[in-house]
Amino acid sequence: MYSVIKRFFDIVFSGLGLVLLLPIFIPIMILLKLTGEGEIFYKQQRVGYKNKKFGILKFATMLKESANIGSGLVTVRNDPRITPLGSFLRISKINELPQIINVFLGDMSLVGPRPLPESSVAKYSSDVKEKLYQNRPGITGIGSLLFRDEEKLVTAYKNQGNDPLDYYRAHIYPYKGALELWYYEHISLSTDMAILFLTFWSVVKSDSQLVYNIFKSLPTKPIELSVSWIENTNHPK
Repeated sequence: MYSVIKRFFDIVFSGLGLVLLLPIFIPIMILLKLTGEGEIFYKQQRVGYKNKKFGILKFATMLKESANIGSGLVTVRNDPRITPLGSFLRISKINELPQIINVFLGDMSLVGPRPLPESSVAKYSSDVKEKLYQNRPGITGIGSLLFRDEEKLVTAYKNQGNDPLDYYRAHIYPYKGALELWYYEHISLSTDMAILFLTFWSVVKSDSQLVYNIFKSLPTKPIELSVSWIENTNHPK
């Protein structure tokens, strides 16, 4: 019953959202066409519901061949591959809005585990991989909420002269996996509604810790997932 009700709300709210967002989409699409490399949308293959692949949509924010140059799939703050308009779209998270089309089509949900490239999914433990996409991936989710500063963390680690991929393997993926397992075990309409509210609240107050007050059973966030720890710890090269 939960999945049926959730899909109904996804269709209704994504359809309504597409109509309401048109006044935002149209100017952005024009600006993207006139700037950078003229690309409007970026489509990348991600792992989705029941581990089936689908093409996730975003507004284009980086150079066309970004995945094959520089740091590949790892993006840092002030990444030279990001276009000037793309920087604003990424910081504001507006670049994620086209995914509402994915929601309407049934590839995604408003709330769920973050859809990842296959190479990233492979880095999770077998327990996480088994349960991760038993539900549709979401535009937002518990992992997205608690990793809004992911680029900032990775950038700080790279600025210390380290390989960002090492930080992902040692700290980011283990905690993200724990969060997705928590969501799998606590999934409900009330959980989803709370995550949606917290997503909007985080736009208003980006440093809010309200998520920990609402979800008291969340896995404890490791100290390693903080800029202060990164900058004050000697990391073996």
